[in-house]
Amino acid sequence: MSKIKIKVDADLCIGAAACVTVAPETFQLNNENKADVLDHGQAPGGPAYEREVEVTDEELENILLSAESCPVLAVFVYDENGRQIFPR
Repeated sequence: MSKIKIKVDADLCIGAAACVTVAPETFQLNNENKADVLDHGQAPGGPAYEREVEVTDEELENILLSAESCPVLAVFVYDENGRQIFPR
């Protein structure tokens, strides 16, 4: 397991829901039709555009695929040291 931070830039997000389609356990659309970040299907503390989560290598791969699927690159992924791993 590794800890990552996932952030959705609400100003960039257009609500295409590609991230939700690829990783519904990590993303959902909110009332403003923007992507919120979940923690394994849950939203502890309520909806959030940014969240730190612990993931397996397989989950990380799926999250990166969902970030890549965003047509406007509104999803950012950081490693446990705060280094941006997507987009590069």
